[in-house]
Amino acid sequence: MSSEAASTTGLSRGVSSQDLARLVEQAQQGKREALEELYLLHFDRIYSYLHMNVGNRHDAEDLTTQVFVKMLESIGKFRWRSAPFSAWLFRIAHNLAMDHFRANKRWQPEEEVPEPDPGEGSAAEQEALESIGRESMLELIQKLSHEQQQVLTLKFVFNFSNAEAATILDKTEGAIKSLQHRALASLQRQIATSPESPPQEP
Repeated sequence: MSSEAASTTGLSRGVSSQDLARLVEQAQQGKREALEELYLLHFDRIYSYLHMNVGNRHDAEDLTTQVFVKMLESIGKFRWRSAPFSAWLFRIAHNLAMDHFRANKRWQPEEEVPEPDPGEGSAAEQEALESIGRESMLELIQKLSHEQQQVLTLKFVFNFSNAEAATILDKTEGAIKSLQHRALASLQRQIATSPESPPQEP
């Protein structure tokens, strides 16, 4: 089995990568029980992702249904070498969400994202994350560009790797790193300029 197949990203607790590979293989053979199990394993995460994207339950439910219809139609084309199964599903969800935004003229892609400088390491970004905190970040990312929101959500809410996020968003790993770097820098600026409580009187 490839390293992608062994990835446990997005798996429900207690489901091994071997079990997932078996379910996918059975689903590709048209076995209904395996398709239903894949649906149950991934429904909550796909729905949560879409709800965070479109902002309302009705559209999120509709798009989630569309994701699994496309899974049924396309699972025979899925190959482990292309991406982990969960990332493949998230890419379907992402594409449907973008179609939804374009139809409603609510989103424009960010300008071309430059590759990061070699000196831009992960240490500074890890420090930024620790200073921001998970809950605060979820609130602050609403002020970022849509693509920056996507990267931080996939990385730190759904725990995808840079490579997996790149697959989902159809970008290079370098572009993902650059978007993440810029997003975290923007978050730090937001925190630095946020109004502080007035000083206490002596």
